[in-house]
Amino acid sequence: MIQLNQLLKWSGVIETGGQTVFLLDKENILLNGVPVYEKRKKIYPGDIVTINGNEFIIVQNDSVNDEC
Repeated sequence: MIQLNQLLKWSGVIETGGQTVFLLDKENILLNGVPVYEKRKKIYPGDIVTINGNEFIIVQNDSVNDEC
């Protein structure tokens, strides 16, 4: 699971978490085809996030070491 604002920062779509609000206000973010209004919306593997018309399918990477 990852929060929407974290996903947007990690993917380089935004530089700061505060920029998430502007995308949400313009209804440019969809989660599984439904507009998202929560910047900390939880995103799970298998979800499809659409940002400005570009679709991203969320997958789980089990090779990441969480103990870092």
